[in-house]
Amino acid sequence: MAMEEVFEKLRTLQNILSEKIKLEHEVEEIPKILVTQEELLSRLKKTFIDKNLEFEKCRSSEAEFRNLLEEALSMREKSEKNMDAVNTQREYEALDKEIRDAADKEQQYRKELQREERMLADLDEQIKQNTALIEQQEQDLEERRRGIETEVAGKKAQIEKLEEEERNLIPGLDPEVLFKFERIIRNKMGRGIVAIKGGVCTGCHMVLPVQFANLVHQGEEIVFCPYCSRILYYEESDEEGADYFDNEDTGSLADLDDMEDEEYDEDEEDEESTGMEFEE
Repeated sequence: MAMEEVFEKLRTLQNILSEKIKLEHEVEEIPKILVTQEELLSRLKKTFIDKNLEFEKCRSSEAEFRNLLEEALSMREKSEKNMDAVNTQREYEALDKEIRDAADKEQQYRKELQREERMLADLDEQIKQNTALIEQQEQDLEERRRGIETEVAGKKAQIEKLEEEERNLIPGLDPEVLFKFERIIRNKMGRGIVAIKGGVCTGCHMVLPVQFANLVHQGEEIVFCPYCSRILYYEESDEEGADYFDNEDTGSLADLDDMEDEEYDEDEEDEESTGMEFEE
């Protein structure tokens, strides 16, 4: 298979893989939308349980104060009936005190009972509201789940279609290259194959060594960018001339060797000059 055909397949595959990876990510993220609603429902249910416990406690207190009120009322009425049988002043004073104590307790218990009854009414209303909210939230959550299931099913169908296109496209491509290529696309925001223009990788915008750029220009093998790992293919730039890849016009390893030779010659001249001065 000609390299140009390979590059064309890789560019097409890049679009397929990018879309597939995007859909896979969406399928993973969509259910997370429910987390907020589920947390809200959980808080509502906890509030419902707490309110019911508080309601039961209040109802128990209400029953207790009702019994105490009935006892105080019964004691007062009994003491008042006994007034008819009083014979002495001392008996009268003692019985009168019992009546007054019972009346005070009756008044106190009545106030406590009224307070508990108001609290029961408030709690009952809160529980009813909480129950309605829970039912509404459960209904909304169920509808949202069904909607999400439909949406996820649609995206999975799209993924299956893309995978079929992928299977039809990859015959003839190196499996190892395909493995690296998909991993690069996942890590490089959907771009696994990019052009080299003017000696620059258009993926990471790094200037490539001249020998490396020439290798890409030859187009005889798949070359990965040494900086961003993307697959590179050559593309003529507007400013680029036919002699662009000339070692004399670009900084190359050969230039570095020449510079080292010049520095070495200068060092030798300095040593000779120093030696002459020392002899004098």
